[in-house]
Amino acid sequence: MKSLKSLIAIGLVQVFAVAASGSAFADPALDQIKGSGVFRVGTEGTYAPFTFHNSADTLVGFDVEIAQEIGKRLGVKVQFIESKWDGLIAGLDANRYDAVINEVTISDARKAKYDFSTPYIVSKAVLIVRSDNSTIKSFADLKGKKSAHTLSSNFARIASDNGAELLGTDGFNQSIDLVISGRADATINDSLSYLDFKHHKPEAKVKIASTLDAADYQGVLIRKGNPDLLAAINKSLADIKADGTYLKISQKYFGTDVSK
Repeated sequence: MKSLKSLIAIGLVQVFAVAASGSAFADPALDQIKGSGVFRVGTEGTYAPFTFHNSADTLVGFDVEIAQEIGKRLGVKVQFIESKWDGLIAGLDANRYDAVINEVTISDARKAKYDFSTPYIVSKAVLIVRSDNSTIKSFADLKGKKSAHTLSSNFARIASDNGAELLGTDGFNQSIDLVISGRADATINDSLSYLDFKHHKPEAKVKIASTLDAADYQGVLIRKGNPDLLAAINKSLADIKADGTYLKISQKYFGTDVSK
């Protein structure tokens, strides 16, 4: 019968041998992607300008092009698998795809269960008023003013916290219309939505009066335990920014650099 010391020694040798071979700490996700030649990406397909279908029913958008560029740098094709938002992240759990690229905000709650790439886009809450409005210059100036919002949104809460009278709307476009027509003094919304709107309607008589300092950061979402895949995605994102590809895509959809 082997002594306890002998058993421990044998066990340690086996552990070090396995670690040296890499099999105990292997990252099968990247190997599988490279082996299949396909990077499976979960996305909505209904969230313009990030991921949506154009008039030819082709999937396009900012996130779509970012995903395609990541795939190009991984040396594989990108297969988009569309899903409703409510089940999008659950599809990652079920291994329906390798990553979710759909403006997923990086949060502590999500980071506890998943890994995120380095952020590839940044959004902030902006205060939007008519172009000729000179009285509202800060969020504090909303006190006693009418602000248009979907009432359940975080933006409505920000307006209310600053003393605004809330006007309920169905969404961003209706809120903007109320501001332009003068029926509302302001609206608060996401900076990316505003940039997309102004990119398509530069003549619209609205402007940003103020921007909150706090920002939301979005990243590529993957399952935990795949460090090689995470590193490869991060390198792809860094390369996309370094060679000017990111700025080109950003200018195409927003008219500016949305990585800052």
